[in-house]
This record gives sequence, structure tokens and C-alpha cells, in this order.
Amino acid sequence: MIQVKEFVDADNSYAENKANEFLAGLREEQVVNICYGSVVKSSRDGAEHQRSSILVVYKTNEGQ
Repeated sequence: MIQVKEFVDADNSYAENKANEFLAGLREEQVVNICYGSVVKSSRDGAEHQRSSILVVYKTNEGQ
């Protein structure tokens, strides 16, 4: 089965660290793809906040 795990935050290193921890538990042949995206959102007061996400597409065992 193919699944997607999403890691989202406002600080790049948090999502990166969590994604790396998750990937460390997978076998190389389980990893299908890894995608990174970042969006800057403006609040009403004009402040900008960056939202980053990392998607890990991976294979699980049939029995899980």
C-alpha cells in the first residue's frame, strides 16, 4: 500500500528534523518520493509567516 506522511511547521528545521526521524525508520526501497513546499502567508497586521511542509510518499507492508 502507498501512503503519504505530511510534516508541517512554520520553522523549516522542525519539519526537516521530524521527516528525517521518520525516514530513518524506513528501508530505502520503501521510499517512493519526497516533496517540499513553502508558502508565505500575510496576517491582517501585515506580518508574514512562512509555512513549510514535507511530504513523504512511501510503501507499507500489505499486512499493516
